[in-house]
Amino acid sequence: MAVDDDILRKNPFEFMLATVVVNDSVTREAITRKEERTFLDFVKNDKHYSKYYDGMYILFKTGMRISEFVGLTIKDVDLENRTINIDHQLQRTGTLNYIDSTKTYAGRRVIPMQDDVYECFKRILANRKPPKIEPSIDGYSGFLWFDKDGKPMLALHWEKYFQHAVEKYNRIYKTQLPKITPHD
Repeated sequence: MAVDDDILRKNPFEFMLATVVVNDSVTREAITRKEERTFLDFVKNDKHYSKYYDGMYILFKTGMRISEFVGLTIKDVDLENRTINIDHQLQRTGTLNYIDSTKTYAGRRVIPMQDDVYECFKRILANRKPPKIEPSIDGYSGFLWFDKDGKPMLALHWEKYFQHAVEKYNRIYKTQLPKITPHD
Protein backbone atom coordinates (compact mmCIF):
# COMPACT_ATOMS: atom_id res chain seq x y z
CA MET A 1 0.00 0.00 0.00
CA ALA A 2 2.86 2.37 0.79
CA VAL A 3 4.34 1.74 -2.67
CA ASP A 4 0.93 2.24 -4.29
CA ASP A 5 0.48 5.53 -2.40
CA ASP A 6 3.99 6.74 -3.40
CA ILE A 7 5.17 6.80 0.21
CA LEU A 8 7.88 4.22 -0.59
CA ARG A 9 9.57 3.68 -3.92
CA LYS A 10 9.97 -0.03 -3.41
CA ASN A 11 8.50 -2.70 -1.14
CA PRO A 12 11.26 -3.62 1.36
CA PHE A 13 9.66 -7.00 2.02
CA GLU A 14 9.82 -10.08 -0.14
CA PHE A 15 6.15 -10.95 0.35
CA MET A 16 2.70 -9.55 -0.05
CA LEU A 17 0.72 -9.04 3.17
CA ALA A 18 -2.23 -11.01 1.79
CA THR A 19 -0.03 -14.12 1.59
CA VAL A 20 0.95 -13.83 5.29
CA VAL A 21 -2.27 -12.77 7.02
CA VAL A 22 -4.53 -15.70 7.80
CA ASN A 23 -8.13 -15.30 6.72
CA ASP A 24 -9.93 -16.37 9.89
CA SER A 25 -13.36 -15.06 8.91
CA VAL A 26 -16.22 -17.44 9.52
CA THR A 27 -19.06 -17.94 7.09
CA ARG A 28 -22.32 -17.55 8.94
CA GLU A 29 -25.09 -19.96 8.14
CA ALA A 30 -28.71 -18.94 8.23
CA ILE A 31 -30.88 -21.01 10.53
CA THR A 32 -33.69 -23.00 8.99
CA ARG A 33 -37.36 -22.06 9.33
CA LYS A 34 -37.77 -25.14 11.54
CA GLU A 35 -34.93 -23.99 13.85
CA GLU A 36 -36.47 -20.51 14.00
CA ARG A 37 -39.89 -21.94 14.92
CA THR A 38 -38.35 -24.32 17.47
CA PHE A 39 -36.39 -21.49 19.08
CA LEU A 40 -39.32 -19.05 19.17
CA ASP A 41 -41.68 -21.72 20.55
CA PHE A 42 -39.14 -22.49 23.27
CA VAL A 43 -38.73 -18.80 24.17
CA LYS A 44 -42.49 -18.19 24.16
CA ASN A 45 -43.12 -21.05 26.58
CA ASP A 46 -40.06 -20.66 28.81
CA LYS A 47 -40.75 -19.22 32.26
CA HIS A 48 -37.74 -16.88 32.14
CA TYR A 49 -37.26 -16.01 28.46
CA SER A 50 -40.95 -15.55 27.55
CA LYS A 51 -40.71 -11.87 28.53
CA TYR A 52 -38.34 -11.38 25.56
CA TYR A 53 -40.48 -13.29 23.07
CA ASP A 54 -42.11 -10.28 21.39
CA GLY A 55 -38.76 -8.54 20.90
CA MET A 56 -37.10 -11.67 19.53
CA TYR A 57 -40.04 -12.32 17.24
CA ILE A 58 -39.88 -8.76 15.88
CA LEU A 59 -36.14 -9.07 15.28
CA PHE A 60 -36.62 -12.27 13.27
CA LYS A 61 -39.62 -11.06 11.27
CA THR A 62 -38.54 -7.50 10.37
CA GLY A 63 -34.85 -7.86 9.55
CA MET A 64 -33.95 -4.96 11.81
CA ARG A 65 -30.44 -4.85 13.22
CA ILE A 66 -30.39 -5.20 17.00
CA SER A 67 -28.96 -1.68 17.36
CA GLU A 68 -31.89 -0.31 15.32
CA PHE A 69 -34.34 -2.31 17.42
CA VAL A 70 -32.97 -1.10 20.77
CA GLY A 71 -32.99 2.46 19.44
CA LEU A 72 -36.72 2.34 18.69
CA THR A 73 -38.86 4.80 20.59
CA ILE A 74 -42.62 5.05 21.01
CA LYS A 75 -42.63 7.69 18.23
CA ASP A 76 -41.00 5.23 15.79
CA VAL A 77 -43.83 2.71 16.13
CA ASP A 78 -46.97 3.79 14.29
CA LEU A 79 -49.71 1.32 15.21
CA GLU A 80 -52.35 3.28 13.30
CA ASN A 81 -50.51 3.01 9.98
CA ARG A 82 -48.77 -0.22 11.00
CA THR A 83 -45.27 1.01 10.23
CA ILE A 84 -41.90 1.13 11.97
CA ASN A 85 -39.66 4.11 11.26
CA ILE A 86 -35.95 3.24 11.14
CA ASP A 87 -33.73 6.31 10.93
CA HIS A 88 -31.30 5.82 13.83
CA GLN A 89 -29.70 3.22 16.05
CA LEU A 90 -28.58 3.03 19.67
CA GLN A 91 -24.88 2.31 19.99
CA ARG A 92 -22.41 1.85 22.82
CA THR A 93 -18.70 2.61 22.90
CA GLY A 94 -17.04 1.84 26.21
CA THR A 95 -19.42 3.30 28.76
CA LEU A 96 -20.93 5.87 26.38
CA ASN A 97 -24.38 5.20 24.91
CA TYR A 98 -25.26 7.35 21.90
CA ILE A 99 -27.65 7.63 18.98
CA ASP A 100 -26.12 7.21 15.55
CA SER A 101 -27.55 7.24 12.04
CA THR A 102 -28.31 3.90 10.42
CA LYS A 103 -25.38 1.82 9.19
CA THR A 104 -25.95 3.06 5.63
CA TYR A 105 -28.13 5.74 4.08
CA ALA A 106 -30.17 2.95 2.47
CA GLY A 107 -30.76 1.68 6.03
CA ARG A 108 -33.16 4.58 6.61
CA ARG A 109 -36.52 3.02 5.93
CA VAL A 110 -40.11 2.54 6.98
CA ILE A 111 -40.97 -1.10 7.60
CA PRO A 112 -44.59 -2.20 7.20
CA MET A 113 -45.92 -4.33 10.06
CA GLN A 114 -47.45 -7.68 9.30
CA ASP A 115 -50.31 -8.65 11.61
CA ASP A 116 -48.11 -10.81 13.85
CA VAL A 117 -45.51 -8.05 14.30
CA TYR A 118 -48.31 -5.54 14.94
CA GLU A 119 -49.64 -7.76 17.76
CA CYS A 120 -46.15 -7.97 19.29
CA PHE A 121 -45.77 -4.17 19.27
CA LYS A 122 -49.25 -3.76 20.76
CA ARG A 123 -48.25 -6.00 23.68
CA ILE A 124 -44.89 -4.26 24.11
CA LEU A 125 -46.49 -0.81 24.26
CA ALA A 126 -49.32 -1.99 26.52
CA ASN A 127 -46.87 -3.60 28.97
CA ARG A 128 -44.25 -0.83 28.86
CA LYS A 129 -43.80 0.53 32.36
CA PRO A 130 -42.41 4.06 32.13
CA PRO A 131 -39.33 4.38 34.34
CA LYS A 132 -39.32 6.81 37.26
CA ILE A 133 -37.12 9.07 35.16
CA GLU A 134 -37.54 8.73 31.40
CA PRO A 135 -33.99 8.36 30.02
CA SER A 136 -32.92 10.57 27.16
CA ILE A 137 -29.99 9.84 24.88
CA ASP A 138 -28.99 12.52 22.40
CA GLY A 139 -32.52 13.94 22.46
CA TYR A 140 -34.25 10.58 22.02
CA SER A 141 -36.57 9.26 24.73
CA GLY A 142 -39.47 6.85 24.98
CA PHE A 143 -37.35 3.72 24.45
CA LEU A 144 -39.29 0.45 24.47
CA TRP A 145 -37.08 -1.79 26.64
CA PHE A 146 -35.25 -1.06 29.89
CA ASP A 147 -32.66 -2.93 31.91
CA LYS A 148 -32.92 -3.47 35.68
CA ASP A 149 -31.44 0.01 36.28
CA GLY A 150 -34.10 1.76 34.17
CA LYS A 151 -31.71 2.45 31.29
CA PRO A 152 -32.52 1.56 27.67
CA MET A 153 -31.48 -1.97 26.80
CA LEU A 154 -28.59 -2.25 24.39
CA ALA A 155 -27.72 -4.70 21.64
CA LEU A 156 -25.46 -6.61 24.01
CA HIS A 157 -28.44 -7.37 26.27
CA TRP A 158 -30.38 -8.97 23.43
CA GLU A 159 -27.34 -10.82 22.08
CA LYS A 160 -26.92 -12.40 25.54
CA TYR A 161 -30.64 -13.28 25.75
CA PHE A 162 -30.36 -15.12 22.45
CA GLN A 163 -27.16 -16.87 23.52
CA HIS A 164 -28.48 -17.92 26.94
CA ALA A 165 -31.84 -19.08 25.56
CA VAL A 166 -30.06 -21.33 23.03
CA GLU A 167 -27.78 -22.67 25.78
CA LYS A 168 -30.78 -23.44 27.99
CA TYR A 169 -32.60 -25.15 25.13
CA ASN A 170 -29.51 -27.24 24.32
CA ARG A 171 -29.17 -28.34 27.97
CA ILE A 172 -32.77 -29.58 27.97
CA TYR A 173 -33.22 -31.16 24.53
CA LYS A 174 -31.27 -33.84 22.68
CA THR A 175 -31.67 -32.14 19.28
CA GLN A 176 -29.35 -29.14 19.52
CA LEU A 177 -29.86 -25.66 18.11
CA PRO A 178 -26.93 -23.83 16.50
CA LYS A 179 -25.80 -20.37 17.57
CA ILE A 180 -28.75 -18.10 16.80
CA THR A 181 -28.72 -14.38 16.15
CA PRO A 182 -31.62 -12.55 14.49
CA HIS A 183 -29.37 -11.23 11.73
CA ASP A 184 -28.51 -14.75 10.57
